[in-house]
Amino acid sequence: MNIVAKQFCLVLTGAALILAGCSKKPTRPTPNQTMMGPQNGGNTPAPTEVPTNFAPDSGLQARPAGDDFGPDGTLRGKFEAVYFDFDRFDIKAGERAKLQSAAQYLKDHPDQRLLLEGHCDWRGTAEYNLALGDRRASAAKKYLGTIGVPADKLETLSKGSLEAAKQADDATMAKDRRVDLVILKK
Repeated sequence: MNIVAKQFCLVLTGAALILAGCSKKPTRPTPNQTMMGPQNGGNTPAPTEVPTNFAPDSGLQARPAGDDFGPDGTLRGKFEAVYFDFDRFDIKAGERAKLQSAAQYLKDHPDQRLLLEGHCDWRGTAEYNLALGDRRASAAKKYLGTIGVPADKLETLSKGSLEAAKQADDATMAKDRRVDLVILKK
């Protein structure tokens, strides 16, 4: 086979590969197409109740419990989570006081940082929920920045729907759409 014929075959093969890869963009599946059947999926049991981290009369202040950091260097449950509407990542006016309380805590404890963990309910694809959880955590970080918290005191992490209750009712799904405020040792 001569050089021209080889080059023609290579060009034809390359064009076929390019055209095969340019099919129409896939559509996002509906929640019914992404759930793992009537069970929760996997071997992890669904949480039966989302714990509250505040005493009933504590309002938005940090719980006065001890600062007992876990072996991973984190302190969870000091602040109430920031909640979001379905498929939204804007900080509602009623949720801002929670972040303001965390900002004051960081000001009073300069040796500590804050991890903002974004969460979603079970609906949507894993990829979409990871991105939405990231947007929620980033929105909380941006708001904290506007009220004076330095960026080096804040970290973000998206857990998407990893910890969400599958096939949950509306009240449980509302608690899954949140940003958890986790204190980190510096």
